[in-house]
Amino acid sequence: MLKNGKEHLAASWLSRRDLLRHAGGLGLWSLVDPSKLLSLVATAQDKQPEPSPSATAPVSPSLSPEDDQFLEELERLNFQFFWEQGSPQTGLVKDRCNVQTNNNSNVGSIAATGFGLTALCIGEKRGFIPLNDTRDRVLATLRFLWKKMPTHRGFFYHFADVNTGERVWDSEVSSVDTAILLCGILTCRQHFEEHSEISLLAYQIFNRVDWSWLSEDTSLLPHGWTPELGFLPYRWDYYSEMMMIYLLGLGSLPHPLPVQAWNAWKRTKFEFDGFRYIGSFAPLFIHQYSQAWFDFRGKRDAFADYFENSTLATDAHRRFCVELGKQFPDYSDDLWGITASDSQNGYVIWGGPPLMGPVDGTVVPSASAGSLPFLPKAVMRVLRNIKDHYGRAWCRYGFVNAFNPLKNWYDTDVVGIDVGITMLMAENVRTGFVWNTFMKNLEAKRGMDRAGFKKYGPPAGGS
Repeated sequence: MLKNGKEHLAASWLSRRDLLRHAGGLGLWSLVDPSKLLSLVATAQDKQPEPSPSATAPVSPSLSPEDDQFLEELERLNFQFFWEQGSPQTGLVKDRCNVQTNNNSNVGSIAATGFGLTALCIGEKRGFIPLNDTRDRVLATLRFLWKKMPTHRGFFYHFADVNTGERVWDSEVSSVDTAILLCGILTCRQHFEEHSEISLLAYQIFNRVDWSWLSEDTSLLPHGWTPELGFLPYRWDYYSEMMMIYLLGLGSLPHPLPVQAWNAWKRTKFEFDGFRYIGSFAPLFIHQYSQAWFDFRGKRDAFADYFENSTLATDAHRRFCVELGKQFPDYSDDLWGITASDSQNGYVIWGGPPLMGPVDGTVVPSASAGSLPFLPKAVMRVLRNIKDHYGRAWCRYGFVNAFNPLKNWYDTDVVGIDVGITMLMAENVRTGFVWNTFMKNLEAKRGMDRAGFKKYGPPAGGS
């Protein structure tokens, strides 16, 4: 899931984001009688466990009423991005948007669309948009994804024209971006569970994905495939945002991943300032994306409690930025957060610890915002500081993608997936809504069960 469209598959990140092409064929599930499938859907829903109540008070006691009001405003602006930059006809969401000029780009991102589908559920729940309008947009999106959007073995191209769905930039069919899209689809299925067509389309789209093809000759899943090159050589072999790929594949009934796939990738330990956690030489977002939907609180597999792991990684990152304040005096407890983002010199993959990329004092609001459930107090301190003291970093859709106070540079763009992780994590820290809704899906529960997750204590919470 390349976090950029502006630079067209930045060379330094292209090696991690592979390519695919539409090959036709809907597979076994296209042959199922829809009326029978609807009956199966209803039966499966009847067997689902009762969801945890979606509280109206913040999940974390660390949020004050003023914090909650701030996040309400932020989510409302985030929602407007997905509503205005999503096509009413196809539902595809633009990869990014320039907030200072007319945005004429037609480049959509399936990952941004996955975040956007989840944003529609949040927006309807919070009264940002009427129920009928929300359902119409969800239906338009799912119909297009099922009937018209090019796929290969059920996987989608990373970047596509928002009006036609056709592949752009020779982009890859992406395993992780497809996973993000599926998470959004499954969230819609549960939020609109009484709408039979939404349920049917969600089941069809999810079950069309051939995870067994992705793992034909390896337990380490490839990043993608292209019609020109076939499978790219890069594998999801280290801890990262890829956990959602493996868990969704493990949760599939028609094309499941083998259980050993979950145990195949490496869980390398990092240490900084006394914090020891599983990580990778990668930006902070790798600790956030899977956890926007999958609820790891109070659970662990044979290796780790990944919620607590992300909390430790976020706190290590905060301390890393504060330490960098000796070199870049804008970084402090009030202003920290570096992850893959725009910069004055283009799109950059940077972060730490350890230091990676040409860090220059740039601040990325979504880096801290995406960790809201892990460190609520520390993150709120940053977000409120940015809005109160860096006015040019605040725009019609919330925060701009990045800014550098030392150079007086402020981005003109917002990026869909960064707006998305901000909105979803804001809602999760407030009510747990996305977690509670998504985890009602049997595919999600089955995936975590097959991966060996067990409850071992009360749900964790940040500080």
